[in-house]
Amino acid sequence: MPQPHPSFWRLAFLLGALSMFGPFAIDTVFPAFPVIAADFSASPLAVQQTITAYLVPYAVMSLVHGPLSDVFGRKPVILVGAALFMLASVGCALADSLNALLVWRALQGMSAGAGQIVGRAIIRDCVQGDEAQRLMAMTSMIFTAAPAFAPIAGGWILALGEWHLIFWALAAFALLIVAATATLLPETHPEDARVRFRWRALLHDNLALLRNRQLVRLGLAGGFNFASLFVYVSSAPVFVLEHLHLNTQQFGWFFVPMIAGMSVGAIISSRMAGRLHGDEAVRIGFLLSAAAALINIATSWLFEWGAPWAVLPITLNAMGIAIVFPVLMLAILDMYPRQRGAASSMQQVTGLAVNTLVAGLLSPAVSHHRGVLAMTSGALTLVGWALWRSYRVRVVAEPRLPEGAEAVALEPADRI
Repeated sequence: MPQPHPSFWRLAFLLGALSMFGPFAIDTVFPAFPVIAADFSASPLAVQQTITAYLVPYAVMSLVHGPLSDVFGRKPVILVGAALFMLASVGCALADSLNALLVWRALQGMSAGAGQIVGRAIIRDCVQGDEAQRLMAMTSMIFTAAPAFAPIAGGWILALGEWHLIFWALAAFALLIVAATATLLPETHPEDARVRFRWRALLHDNLALLRNRQLVRLGLAGGFNFASLFVYVSSAPVFVLEHLHLNTQQFGWFFVPMIAGMSVGAIISSRMAGRLHGDEAVRIGFLLSAAAALINIATSWLFEWGAPWAVLPITLNAMGIAIVFPVLMLAILDMYPRQRGAASSMQQVTGLAVNTLVAGLLSPAVSHHRGVLAMTSGALTLVGWALWRSYRVRVVAEPRLPEGAEAVALEPADRI
């Protein structure tokens, strides 16, 4: 007998909290890097490897969390992921060497993505149509606030004691999530809708998703669109300190307006649901981002404004991104009604791949010139829009398959 779905706002806050594992585990530790380096007599470069140790398993396991939720159900995967994250956080807090810290950070990365990936599948399990867009927008708003708030929270915790307290706080957060998931979240993926588990089939399904050019187009469209903002996030130390001429205590001049833009965009996207077609919402979002890019490029080359004016175009871009993302994400999930977890995993991996290239290659190359940074951001928006247009042209040109046909094509009959 199917369990009743929780209320809209309970789902929004619970799934938003689940999606915060990833950014909190990365960004909360940033203020403690110098202290960790001194404690372990390690170089700053060695301590930065805690990010790599976290991100590589995070990316690899992103291919697994969603498909596992299609097999075993959403709730068990979230509970196991949160419990492992809690265990890993305790291990980080008790680590007595940098190597031990790296091992436990890897376990954190392996488990942190479960909440976000499976949570997106839960949205489509529970609600349809306009309500799904509203719920996706609200959870996205909560999620996007995490990367900016996390370093601030890390600084507060560090002011209370040693760096170990940050990981104890993450463990406590994970414990709350385990309790909330166990008591408040019903199973939304019933047994009769699940697929059989086989490692060969899991590999087959991931390859089938990668061969779906429409899904890849949508995933890359969202990835490049967000990358137009992420190139500034990854360049924040240079942008804030060198270009805006602020100090290390004034990063809020950049992050707070960005969060505000994402929050307003999420609210607008929620309000648009049921009033405008999804294509119209995406068009409006990209138009806002395009306007932001033009203003940003012009002012960066001609005026070199300081805070707060220099951040306003970035805020407008964040608003446009938040309007676009829920529609793109729901379109990806709707391609595979019986494998929403797998589809969510593939979107996550696509976004991670784009962001890794932006942070590792683009940002170091363009961040020190303000005008080039603005042009790079605008170019990423343009690439995202072009991929979306390419997707829409093919949707119109190609006959639409009946609902569920994609899923049948993905999975052999003996797996049902």
